[in-house]
Amino acid sequence: MGNGLLQSIADNVIFVAVCVGVAAALFAIAYGTEKYVQKRNEVTERILTTRKITMIGLFSALAVILHMMDFPVPFLAPGFYQLDFSEIPALVGAFAFGPVAGVMIEFCKILLKLVIKGTSTAFVGDLANFVIGCSLVLPASIMYMFKKTKKRAVAACVAGSLLMTVFGSAFNGVYLLPAFSKLFGMPLEAIIAAGAEINGNIHNITSFVIFAVAPMNIVKSAAASGVTMLIYKPLSPILKNANPVIERRSAGKISNSGNA
Repeated sequence: MGNGLLQSIADNVIFVAVCVGVAAALFAIAYGTEKYVQKRNEVTERILTTRKITMIGLFSALAVILHMMDFPVPFLAPGFYQLDFSEIPALVGAFAFGPVAGVMIEFCKILLKLVIKGTSTAFVGDLANFVIGCSLVLPASIMYMFKKTKKRAVAACVAGSLLMTVFGSAFNGVYLLPAFSKLFGMPLEAIIAAGAEINGNIHNITSFVIFAVAPMNIVKSAAASGVTMLIYKPLSPILKNANPVIERRSAGKISNSGNA
């Protein structure tokens, strides 16, 4: 019993360390990229201004509401996989205020959800939602930040969706599912069996992520990207008023034709 307890503690410590490391890496990528673009566009304003922080808070509140309205999709994946559309506020916020804002919205969303609702997946699902959400929001917002046109916005959403699907599926297979099995106490065989009940092509971890996880990520990323493309343009004038200095400074760097 003593060895089992020690192993459980070690597993949890390792998982927490992975969570902190992943979050730090994502923030570092977002911050470094945004600083580079600011320097290139000769923008001297701080990345996190009071107005940006206020808007991050607003979008985080919207994101956590959508996150808590998650629901199972029993014809795609077992019930412990929940679909939500909380990446929509994060992606809109990231397009408007930059990659750092997008990552912060994703991070604050998870913190708020844990405070309000707690966790039902030994925190594995919460890490998955944060990391996989960022795998859409971060690359898409970085691409869009370099050239703010409608075509670039579409290309950014497509690239982000592809990365989310590929990375999210691989991350589930390599780390998240084994971690969930250990921390939640559900054998991998039981997870695979739950997937096999839905899709007869599922018979191991690889086929599980291909036929269950990947479709969930495709639906989620496509919905977030599609809604963002529909609502961002009408919201853009309002959001730009919340970030006037950056918009004025970068106006000379952005093509006026086809702006998104």
